[in-house]
Amino acid sequence: MEILKELPLPQHPDLLQSFEYGADSAIFRLTPDIALVFSADFLTPVVDDPFVFGQIAVANSLSDIYATGASPLLALNLISFPKKGISKEVLKKILEGGLSKLKEAETLLVGGHSVDDPQPKYGLAVVGIVPPEKIITNKEAQTGDLLYLSKPLGIGILTTAFKAKLFDEKSPIYHKMVQIMTQLNRTTSELLVELGLKCATDITGFGLIGHALEMAQASQKKLVLYTHKVPFLKEAYQFAEMGIIPEGDYENLNFCKSVVQFHPKVGETERLLLVDAQTSGGLLFTCPKEKKKLLEEKAFEKGLYSLYQIGEVLEGEPVVEILP
Repeated sequence: MEILKELPLPQHPDLLQSFEYGADSAIFRLTPDIALVFSADFLTPVVDDPFVFGQIAVANSLSDIYATGASPLLALNLISFPKKGISKEVLKKILEGGLSKLKEAETLLVGGHSVDDPQPKYGLAVVGIVPPEKIITNKEAQTGDLLYLSKPLGIGILTTAFKAKLFDEKSPIYHKMVQIMTQLNRTTSELLVELGLKCATDITGFGLIGHALEMAQASQKKLVLYTHKVPFLKEAYQFAEMGIIPEGDYENLNFCKSVVQFHPKVGETERLLLVDAQTSGGLLFTCPKEKKKLLEEKAFEKGLYSLYQIGEVLEGEPVVEILP
């Protein structure tokens, strides 16, 4: 993003969102009633099962669209796969897994592009649509809003432990990990649109704190997170205590130390979990206090039993403060 800022990128009055403040989707107003949302994402395998990896990659790619309140409409496969060394049956299974999630999302696969690469990668370029008045961005947090998170943290640590063979595909830990990563953010997104909520982002590579910081800077507000309210996967916490930490988490934490206010009582394990890179993570969103009861009632009606109130939005410098 820093490099892009140095380039003479085009401007347009109908370009409602670009890459500023870490936004993962571009939003372009086509007509007074329709805005187009466009995004692309892909990743390397985080599990061994190719079908499941395909599902995870698609759920992860669609999250950028859901974070804007849009409905994904069309998708193109983005594939890196070696011509030799790995059976084409593996690629077929990856694409079948992806297609199963696209079907669940009611999104049409209309083609794609592939390159010869020794390291397999898979994801999507996705186009969605949303009425302009219903667009959700990461820059609309308002003073007094409550902060909610829709999925627990620790996926990055669990996938690292899985690769280290500390548990296998028969373990309940594996099934919990896969269930979280393959869960679409669709229902949460639809709930936000229904209630007229305007500020959200999905939690991915920069962890909860990194994406919360983007929201704080975009909204010019102070975000306060209460560690005891943040949902950590207990197995991830245990592995973190053992030192099973992805290298990227240390990089995230080192960055955050200079721009995030940590209370001294927030321990190192909690700090690492708060910056843990998530694959197909949940949505972080704001909700006015007067809509808190309605939000939680509607969430229960829709089967969203894992919405966690984790903080609040305050007036002040655009920083993130982490309290015990």
